[in-house]
Amino acid sequence: MHNKKSNKYVSSVLVIGGGIAGISAAIELLDKNQTVLLIDRDSEDKFGGMANEAFGGMHFVDTPVQRSNGIKDSKQLALDDWFAAAEFSANEKENIHGKQWAHTYIERNKEDVYDWLSGFGIRFFPIVHWVERGNFGFAKGGRGNSVPRYHLAWGTGWEVTQTLIKQLKNHINRDKLTIKFQHKVERFIWSDNKIVGCCGHVLDSSSVQETSKEIVKEAFSITAENTIICAGGLNGNLKQVERHWDRECYGPYPKNILSGSHPFADGLLHDELDAQGGSIKNRGLMWNYASGVKHPKPEYENHGLSLMPCRSSLWLDAYGNRIGPLPLITGFDTHGLCKVIGHLPQQYSWQLMNLKIAYKELAISGSHINKAFRNKSWLGVIKMALRGNRDIVNWLMEDCEDVVVADTLAELVTAMNDNNQPSENELYLAKVSLDNIERDVQAYDGQIERGEKFATDDQIRRIHFLRKWKGDKVRTLKNQKINDPKAGPFIAIRSRIISRKSMGGIETNTASQVLNRQGEVIPGLYAAGEAAGFGGAGCSGIRSLEGTFLSLCILNGRIAAQTIAAQK
Repeated sequence: MHNKKSNKYVSSVLVIGGGIAGISAAIELLDKNQTVLLIDRDSEDKFGGMANEAFGGMHFVDTPVQRSNGIKDSKQLALDDWFAAAEFSANEKENIHGKQWAHTYIERNKEDVYDWLSGFGIRFFPIVHWVERGNFGFAKGGRGNSVPRYHLAWGTGWEVTQTLIKQLKNHINRDKLTIKFQHKVERFIWSDNKIVGCCGHVLDSSSVQETSKEIVKEAFSITAENTIICAGGLNGNLKQVERHWDRECYGPYPKNILSGSHPFADGLLHDELDAQGGSIKNRGLMWNYASGVKHPKPEYENHGLSLMPCRSSLWLDAYGNRIGPLPLITGFDTHGLCKVIGHLPQQYSWQLMNLKIAYKELAISGSHINKAFRNKSWLGVIKMALRGNRDIVNWLMEDCEDVVVADTLAELVTAMNDNNQPSENELYLAKVSLDNIERDVQAYDGQIERGEKFATDDQIRRIHFLRKWKGDKVRTLKNQKINDPKAGPFIAIRSRIISRKSMGGIETNTASQVLNRQGEVIPGLYAAGEAAGFGGAGCSGIRSLEGTFLSLCILNGRIAAQTIAAQK
């Protein structure tokens, strides 16, 4: 019901946020014959939020795709991996609901997410990717995925999101659904210790993309029996990121940090709920990346791209020294990479490679970049596997200010230092040393020249290990030197930490009900997706095993809807 004169709405269920969690919740609610009002802060063309831009990988356990790849997985193995990587607090009460959500996800991901999506026609790439393998394989904090579990949706996150939007808009109970865009929620409405709705302002369409320039129009209010918060996390608001930055873990807050999350993921509803006695936990738990570069065409301040770095590149500090003693290499421990970079004196790094390495191995996360996967083009994927990511690499070399190219190492170092001229913020004051780079390149290339049997460099040994899995063999070069006359020119990529996902947030039980600080359910209030730290305000602990974000949004949202429907 909508009173146009006063801009007041009434609905059985209110869903705040039109991302993948909110859409999944709304579909489930319509399945249960509920009346739904879904509101979103963004414009209609952005419906689906950041999930539209996601690469679309999801963490699933014991699936037909795994079995077709000869992968033997089990719920117990997955749970053991999860808890070892998460490093949950030894205090049982500290993160009890996060741990319970971890159990719930492992138990239900196949039936409630994989099978659910498959029922809508979504298919998955036939080779499962093996990400976050862990550094040591067995010890707490060094363990990751024991087997490949990263299932890439064919068509990327864009296909997943648009498919669910179509399901929502064409639902048999579509007449029970109202969708409103450009509605910014600012406060919750309470009555007798129960949430009974929210209020805020409608945004002018010309300002909706920039939070710093938002122009509000008329006020609105919504009365609802039940409210589900699906409004995202806080990592799009760098002031919030700085406020909650874990300095003990990641070092000082990096002034050169980039943003890889939408500005509307600003954490303001977390603050509002916190002020009203809601339980907000673990806002310092974040899933950031160590290899961010400035976006060539930024859409907002500090907009960055998250690279998937080359395994065969050398990761150097700001002075040109190879970072060690454990060489940095992607695909094993993202959390560990961020810790190392965060504790470097300058808090940025250089990735040194040649053109051959870049073409074969360099990639960028996101659906809009990976057009062959997004467009479901087998020809494009095969072409990319054979020829490499040439379009992406050429684009970065031409347009990204963090990428420098030269024919010799001496010329490259000059270009790196020219690129490091002090800016207004004095973010890049270090000088790269040619002696440092030549020393470490010669040592690395010398190991390759001696042959696999005699390679003691841990990066080379890990590359050999990576290539044993077919999903990595096709995109990882074998024994490729840096200083190779046939593989030039040289490329150096200046990278820094990029803010991505909130792994803490609104505390929920495994029914997606929001709790107050006393651990009691707040009647009428639910949370799902990144707003809830993907379940329980921290179900991943300090590490994600990757691919758990989209899928947990779906599971959180569906469970919230199921809980509401079961109470009626």
